[in-house]
Amino acid sequence: MTKLIQIGNIEDGCGGLLPVVRLIRQGVYPIVQILIPIVLIIYGVIDLGKAVIASDEKEIKAAQSRLIKRCIYAAAIFFVVTFVSLVMDIVAKGLGDDTEGNTNSWSTCWEKAAKD
Repeated sequence: MTKLIQIGNIEDGCGGLLPVVRLIRQGVYPIVQILIPIVLIIYGVIDLGKAVIASDEKEIKAAQSRLIKRCIYAAAIFFVVTFVSLVMDIVAKGLGDDTEGNTNSWSTCWEKAAKD
């Protein structure tokens, strides 16, 4: 006789995928939002430091340009998570998906993953 392993509650609003949604919401998003911008800025500072040590004016200008671009990319990546969440919230409310008492909507699942 075979036993089925149940990972999550099927009626939790996520169709049993709450652990996966929680991993994305509490694990992947913070890494994307915090760690990647920090790494980009550190690489830019290292490049600029190498150029300053080399004392080549042309190389310093190129490194400054790369650092500015990386800072802009870091800021953009930092705010992507906020923009995506805002757009998804607007779409959910616009479609009438976020109605009171609707426990099977994706927005309910997303909010539950953030609270747990």
